[in-house]
Amino acid sequence: MSDTSHFVVLAEFSIKPRQVPAFLALAHNDASESLANEEGCLSFEVLTPEGSEDVVVLHEIYRDRAAFEHHTTMPHYAPFKEGSAPLLADEPRVRFFYPATRPS
Repeated sequence: MSDTSHFVVLAEFSIKPRQVPAFLALAHNDASESLANEEGCLSFEVLTPEGSEDVVVLHEIYRDRAAFEHHTTMPHYAPFKEGSAPLLADEPRVRFFYPATRPS
């Protein structure tokens, strides 16, 4: 399989004060359920940036865009999306990537 088929999602969340533990519980559940139940989910990390206590980044790698779209229909996705919304200080910043092809 070519790396160019991978689809990467970086989602950055600013969390309200004192809500980080609740958000992390939801995010870790979404990650573990995705890895266990979605063949197209290749990696799902829940990250916190150095020096920032109220930011969480989800780094997700899917087989392709269709696998990510499938992820958003899974039973564990809605509780994460709905449960995390009131914990957020701002709209999440979500970016989508494909591996860059090395020039020949």
